[in-house]
Amino acid sequence: MPPATPGAAREPIQNQFDISGLDLPDILGTINDEVRERFGEGKPADYIDALANVPLDRFGMALVTRDGDVHEVGDAREAFSIQSISKVHTVTMALDALGDDLWERVDREPSGDPFNSLIQLEYEKGIPRNPFMNAGALVVADVLLSAHERPEQALVDFVRARAGRVDIGADDVVAKSERESGYRNIATANFIRSYGNIHNAVDDVLDFYFLQCSLSMNCVDLARSMQFLACGGYCGVSGQQVVSAQMSTRINSLMMTAGTYDAAGDFAYYVGLPAKSGVGGGIVAVVPHVMSLCVWYPGLDEKGNSALGKYALHRFTQLTGLSVF
Repeated sequence: MPPATPGAAREPIQNQFDISGLDLPDILGTINDEVRERFGEGKPADYIDALANVPLDRFGMALVTRDGDVHEVGDAREAFSIQSISKVHTVTMALDALGDDLWERVDREPSGDPFNSLIQLEYEKGIPRNPFMNAGALVVADVLLSAHERPEQALVDFVRARAGRVDIGADDVVAKSERESGYRNIATANFIRSYGNIHNAVDDVLDFYFLQCSLSMNCVDLARSMQFLACGGYCGVSGQQVVSAQMSTRINSLMMTAGTYDAAGDFAYYVGLPAKSGVGGGIVAVVPHVMSLCVWYPGLDEKGNSALGKYALHRFTQLTGLSVF
């Protein structure tokens, strides 16, 4: 992680629920200025053709407080491919469908391996380490295919309700590109099926998985869609209790330990917030009981996380004192 830009960091605020003393627009403006001076770092996910040419002069950041106030900066309204960020939405839906029975089919441990690794699957007999690596997300996709008559529509409806926007959908070009380059995901799904941990047709599971990764949203959409994890499971956008307070805490814990793949420990060290990244360059994060955030910069580091998105969240926790630690 590159060193932080010099500047006074705030002392951790005494009451984590009170952010009235923070000038959030000014803080976001400072971060935006710093990030734009570093444009060009990292590289897009060039193994997916539809993402390979996204320019490295885009940065957006948005946050949504538990009261629903939105603060944004930069390209926060420009849509991008959310990719693995969608795994937060799908695991939430799977937990609603199965409850703790989900953990009989996928574990809750950090992997220590890249997000598309197959290495552990054979040792662990087709039980993925966590629902945020690709293998685990494929099992979660299988769960949703069994739980819903129209699983793709159920997912889109869930995301639209959380974000408060009815025109969110998949990018067909990205979905096609995912399918054409998804050899490792195809192999992973078949490997898991060989252990009996995928119950539906592999092609159907893959189609659902590629659709969820190709959802197109912007930073404001994504920050809103994660607000329920900052509010004890209550979605202020829709007025619905999405999950219990206990379950929202558990989802946040999964994001902290596995949301940024094999960089989760490094991310916890430098940022200190539950987060989930995607190779489209987005990262969502949660300050429990306070706010949800999303950053987007398409240049990735060697672990597949947004290089300057991670930096932006690092600076945010420095300048606000907001962290779970």
